[in-house]
Amino acid sequence: MAKQDAKSIFFNSGFQNTVGFSTYERIKHDIIFGKLAPGAKLKLETLKSDYIASISTLRETLNRLASDGYVTAAEQRGFFVCPVSKDDLSEIANLRILLECHALRISIMNGDTDWEADLVAAYHKLRLMEQKMQSGDMSEKVTWKRYDWEFHLALIKACNSKNLLSLHMLLFGKYLRYQMLVLTDRGIEAAKEHQMMYEAALNRDADTASSYLEDHIHNGLMHALGAMQQ
Repeated sequence: MAKQDAKSIFFNSGFQNTVGFSTYERIKHDIIFGKLAPGAKLKLETLKSDYIASISTLRETLNRLASDGYVTAAEQRGFFVCPVSKDDLSEIANLRILLECHALRISIMNGDTDWEADLVAAYHKLRLMEQKMQSGDMSEKVTWKRYDWEFHLALIKACNSKNLLSLHMLLFGKYLRYQMLVLTDRGIEAAKEHQMMYEAALNRDADTASSYLEDHIHNGLMHALGAMQQ
């Protein structure tokens, strides 16, 4: 998988060939990583200055973000960043389980040596970052989440379904938004879950890998919900 920066790794939306892709990418990044807060009004004139984009490009971008579920368009009131809720987070996590576990099973069945090599490389980067964070260095949280994303993508990439991977990417971005809002780390527990998924996938044990993945997403959901209550 080619290296990409933190702003592009989560946002391969199929929107690249239009003039608004850069603006779309930047605004979506700022929503996911909390610079644009839940419920915030997205004023066109302010966005025009902040993102150096025309009003027509911004309208196109915000309508696309509304279609993707990051922005709401209120009649006569304009555009707003989508609010957050525990119910929404739970729904996103459960959809991730359905899609990602299905994709993982297919990927393990289809995966070749290139898939194995990409998975090994992705896990190695994630493991080193997790060890760094467990040592107390929390300075690279965005890079940590990028490596987390790369690992999960490497697990399922051999499903060879563009539609499934696109849906998964959209859900992962929404799930990541909640993680960045509560910004908590499950530490050794999550790292161990990643290791078990990795080993089961390399052993071509689809049932075990899928079970570990479901537990991993569920445990992350419970952790995030608990943080939202505080």
